[in-house]
Amino acid sequence: MHKSQWRLQDAKAQFSQVVEAALQGEPQHVTRRGRDAVVVVSETSYRRLQQQSRGAAPGFVAHLLAVPKTESRTESGAVGKAQIKLRDMEL
Repeated sequence: MHKSQWRLQDAKAQFSQVVEAALQGEPQHVTRRGRDAVVVVSETSYRRLQQQSRGAAPGFVAHLLAVPKTESRTESGAVGKAQIKLRDMEL
């Protein structure tokens, strides 16, 4: 089992080990000043993550179809065009 969390200075000094562990499928976490900074993953893992995020995001057409219609219902339930009332503003 590889070490999976590195301080930045240790990761720089042993970068080949960080890369090798990432290539073996184990993400390598790097901290800077005691805080999480980056994660080193293999190219294969990175591409898989990109494809998953693209698949989860709605496409442009789905976005347009989700826009509310411009019709509104009146109190009687009848469907009519939405009316926008503008008011004067003093600047």
